[in-house]
Amino acid sequence: MNVVIASDHAGFNYKNQLINFLKNKGYETDDLGPSQPNPEDDYPDFAAKLALGIQQGKYERGILICGSGVGVSVAANKFKGIRAAVCHDSYSAHQGVEHDNMNLLCMGSRIIGTELMFELAEIFLKAKFSNEERHLRRYNKMIQIEAGNFR
Repeated sequence: MNVVIASDHAGFNYKNQLINFLKNKGYETDDLGPSQPNPEDDYPDFAAKLALGIQQGKYERGILICGSGVGVSVAANKFKGIRAAVCHDSYSAHQGVEHDNMNLLCMGSRIIGTELMFELAEIFLKAKFSNEERHLRRYNKMIQIEAGNFR
């Protein structure tokens, strides 16, 4: 699986460490930036770049890192087809994929340590959507909400 990763300045060091970790685990990774930490970086720019890559089918899943994980999650979820969530525990990292078909993991570098970040990324990437009837039903409702057709 090819994984796309981006961050803002607050997540820069974590992003680079995560890319090295995932490469050592055999994942292909694309780094969408930044190429150096810059306090002027705005997380919506990197979240948008990554979300567009998933939306256009270039990537199946992505990981975004900012200070809290919240900003990149909010920004990425503005894009059709993006199901991003902040996960700072292992249950949410796999359950979000298995039950909700989450395609973008968001984490906060000011919230968790690097070892937990590595664990969550690997759990997220190994998880698969269950395709169980109840999860498909709920997923389809989310798609209807996104399309503006939900009553």
